[in-house]
Amino acid sequence: MSTTDDPGRRDVLVCVKRTPAVGTQISLTDDRLAIDTHHLGFTIGPHEECAVEEAVRIAERHRGAGGTAWVTVLTVGPPDAAEQLRYAISMGADEGVLVEVPTEDLDPEPTAASILAGVRAATGIAYELLLFGTDSAVAGNAQTGIRVACALGLPMVTGIKSLDDEADGADGAGLVLRRETPDGVEVYRVPLPAAVAVKDRINLPRYPTIKGRMRARKAALRTVPGETAPGGLRTVALRRPREDRPKTVVLGTGAAAAPAVVEVLTELGVV
Repeated sequence: MSTTDDPGRRDVLVCVKRTPAVGTQISLTDDRLAIDTHHLGFTIGPHEECAVEEAVRIAERHRGAGGTAWVTVLTVGPPDAAEQLRYAISMGADEGVLVEVPTEDLDPEPTAASILAGVRAATGIAYELLLFGTDSAVAGNAQTGIRVACALGLPMVTGIKSLDDEADGADGAGLVLRRETPDGVEVYRVPLPAAVAVKDRINLPRYPTIKGRMRARKAALRTVPGETAPGGLRTVALRRPREDRPKTVVLGTGAAAAPAVVEVLTELGVV
């Protein structure tokens, strides 16, 4: 499949990260260097899930206007990360690429290098748009997308909460991006190709249909070797935040508790 055969085709690449699906108290490994995932499932972070949804919507709009489009989802991680690629395909993505490395616990430098290896391995495909989550749900470094964009010489805007097509921009086809700030809303007009990092709640991700899940189970995934060189960060230790649990104070029993109850109600401004 090559964009050189169809110059009007829009190719979108979405980068996602495999993260633990945490719904209960987090447990750490004995050496306190990682999250204990033995009893946890895995998912993709909320920012990345919204990025997948946004890519699928872009492709649907482009096809609805008479064009062709292709959405590729890429992740860097061990073979088990194929589960997250198949979930993205069940949402409507067309293809999954696994850049295989021994672990998903990489810092932004080797992660960006591995993503670049996946991009460059796509012979004949020129991605018009690269979508990222603003930051991952695990590390929150917010660097990977910026590093990839700089390496490819692409304009990059992060923290996006609204994305619209602009067909008649001064530089040809492009995007209108909006980012919320404490002082208001910033509007960017970006020519394509470009890289964009979105935030959660830019949209409401769709729930995969049974048909989508069946298609994802049969979908062939491309595998690309990743970069195993260490980055510049090293985990020293992890610790859970202190939990401030509410304490129950017995004010008394029977009529003897009445003065204490009145005092508490007075402090609360009730009486």
